[in-house]
Amino acid sequence: MGGKSNTRVLMVEDTLSVARMTEAFLSQAGFDVDHAESGAAGLAALERSLPDAVLLDVRLPDMSGLDILAHIRRQELPVVVVVATAYGSIGMAVEAMQAGADDFLVKPFNADRLKVTLENALERQTLKAQVQELKDDFGRATFHGFIGASLAMQSVYRIIQAAGPTQATVFITGESGTGKELAAEALHKQSKRANGPFVAINCGAIPHGLMESEIFGHVKGAFTGAVSSRDGAARRAEGGTLFLDEICEMEPQLQTKLLRFLQTGTYMRVGGEQVEKADVRIVCATNRDPLKEVEDGNFREDLYYRLHVIPLHLPPLREREGDVVEIARTLLRIDAAREGKGFEGFTAEAEDLLLRYPWPGNVRQLQNVILNAVVLNDGKLMAAEMLPPPVNATGSLPGQVIRATPPHAAAPAPVEPAEAADAAAGGTGPGIKPLWQVEKETIETAIAACDGNIPRAAAALGISASTIYRKKSAWDADSEPGEDIEGPAARTASA
Repeated sequence: MGGKSNTRVLMVEDTLSVARMTEAFLSQAGFDVDHAESGAAGLAALERSLPDAVLLDVRLPDMSGLDILAHIRRQELPVVVVVATAYGSIGMAVEAMQAGADDFLVKPFNADRLKVTLENALERQTLKAQVQELKDDFGRATFHGFIGASLAMQSVYRIIQAAGPTQATVFITGESGTGKELAAEALHKQSKRANGPFVAINCGAIPHGLMESEIFGHVKGAFTGAVSSRDGAARRAEGGTLFLDEICEMEPQLQTKLLRFLQTGTYMRVGGEQVEKADVRIVCATNRDPLKEVEDGNFREDLYYRLHVIPLHLPPLREREGDVVEIARTLLRIDAAREGKGFEGFTAEAEDLLLRYPWPGNVRQLQNVILNAVVLNDGKLMAAEMLPPPVNATGSLPGQVIRATPPHAAAPAPVEPAEAADAAAGGTGPGIKPLWQVEKETIETAIAACDGNIPRAAAALGISASTIYRKKSAWDADSEPGEDIEGPAARTASA
């Protein structure tokens, strides 16, 4: 960084002859120079306008130059400070540098020495600022509710930070449970619309016949059950952000109306005749491949290109390096506090299991697993055997420890025909229970741990309450066991 005309230097120097000579040196080098003859004048100049660099005499008539240096560093002012004194010594140089000076000059100095010292100090400050910016961009462990410092997530954070303040439509893609709605909320918080509403619509959760009304609203009598007029999401999101999740589930007729809304900013309510305007920013998401949906004729190509201005892909949890452990630790603290348990962390074996499991359900599945383990266990450290299947392949019941086979352990001995027959007949064999019995005991244990609250037990087990009710009914009627448990119940992704 050379001496440019817009590089300003504040010189605090009480000896007029030295000040005039130094000002001439700096002006010839291309710097703009302001001169203060005392410490008080120098502090006042800093208050009026912040320079790029300060050339500071140590011995001033009203105070020490080191006091001004201390003020600059205490206030964290982003200026370069070079200390200059005729009373130079090793001790003075050390004291100045320890106080935060960027460099040190001993009077008398020549023009070249002054120019090089200032330029080098300014260059170091520029590099320091660039390094800090890179650290800010690539070293974040959390961001608007996301947890994770992996390189994959740093890219996500940067796109959100860059796209947030713009009006551009963002198209979010990613597997279920990766946090697409959380990303949409982060874009809203980063935008100039942050004080406006954030309205989310799941296009896959609303019947097609009601979807248009949900987005654009309807007038009284527009259809059976429309006993009064109702604002749609477009009106409710006025001045804010409208998030359309699972956009590829939208029926073709409504896609046409959405395209018109994006192009004109206008729409009509279902059953209405009046054209209305809405100022909203659209963010959409899907867990499908949107371009394949276009190729298959399920999604309008012109709508795709209208929406796909800034693509944002959320990586699956298995591609986020060590983020799974950091997310799990945070979830453990939250769930343990809410459930009144004493967990403070995981054992090394438990963290190893978390890292090795592929997490097909992503963060949402991890949330369910941690809550399940917290509800059904207690202690200071969450052990591997406390984690439920399929993370811990063998699983365990409270009070019963069953360790997973180590990755390189020998394969178990083959089951003898007599043992296989015994198991098929419902016998326990050599310590083995039929799967339906293990399932039944696990569910009953969960219900007991939740004081008979079946919905809470279902949430802890990662299944729906209706599954438990159905199975209890079957067990009570002595029907044939063996029905498969459903997948994890959906929980909102918060990391």
